[in-house]
Amino acid sequence: MKKFQVIGIGNAMVDVLARVDDAFLVENGVEKGIMTLIDTARAAELYSHMGPAREVSGGSAANTIAGLAALGARTAYIGKVKDDQLGAIFAHDMRAQGAGYDTPLAPKTHAAETGRCMVMVSPDSERSMNTYLGVSEFLAPDDIDAAQMAEAEWLYLEGYRFDGPDSQAAFAKAIDACKGAGGKVSVTLSDPFCVNRHREAFRTLIHDHIDLLFCNEHELKALYETDDLDAAIVRARKDVPMLACTVGAKGAHATSGGQDYHDPATNAAVVDVTGAGDLFAAGFLYGVVSGRDPLTCLRMGNHAAGEVISHIGARPEADLKALFGAHGLL
Repeated sequence: MKKFQVIGIGNAMVDVLARVDDAFLVENGVEKGIMTLIDTARAAELYSHMGPAREVSGGSAANTIAGLAALGARTAYIGKVKDDQLGAIFAHDMRAQGAGYDTPLAPKTHAAETGRCMVMVSPDSERSMNTYLGVSEFLAPDDIDAAQMAEAEWLYLEGYRFDGPDSQAAFAKAIDACKGAGGKVSVTLSDPFCVNRHREAFRTLIHDHIDLLFCNEHELKALYETDDLDAAIVRARKDVPMLACTVGAKGAHATSGGQDYHDPATNAAVVDVTGAGDLFAAGFLYGVVSGRDPLTCLRMGNHAAGEVISHIGARPEADLKALFGAHGLL
């Protein structure tokens, strides 16, 4: 038995969440419903205008690993933070969730700071994210412990990290070590704009190395440059052994072994959709490492996503394992 069921690699961020109205977004030049990269000055400007806010550790793949750890999976996380106050908060939160976290800290003298994501939640529960990556974008091959990667049943790679100058090389090192020891690799596409920036790199990675692809419908259509979701799913089925694609209020699709699966979304009250895709991936992967069939994996993913959208913040607050048990999934 390998030491880790899932190791995640991606951004290490602290989320700053606040409720705003649509007028605030317009007045502050925030594009609604997407993730926009910003610098330190812009982060400070937005923070000063946001009003009361809640700070919680985040990062897309980190949220997924936190969800898996909450379910009792054996996990670890690789993501770069600085030796500063926010970096200490991030590391503490990951370890408190039960995930291993030993990525070397960037020194106090580093010019960049620990990354943070300004998450503005509008009245329709849509979230608009302005992200300062900070030292997170400097994740490099030296941060990857090949021996640790070899101890993983699965890697979970965050698509956002494709924006880092050395992070694609870090991914390659991790993939080689994991697959060389018989492990498998999954990736999440993260954002349509991220896909558009790195489409060919994603396509090569997916075709050559990926065993499980996570995405939403917009990301998948961007990957294959089509407006037809069914056509995109057909393309993905040829490239990867397993696909898990969310379709918002319509639930999620999966393909595996030449079969197609669909599960409708849960009827959760929507408060904040931040982290919905991250926790969907956590539930789905928990099903995978627990040996569940694809339809059960979909149902686990949808219930985990349903829990996280029922409150502010991208980390689960309810007992996910108890939730799964209540719906006959364990």
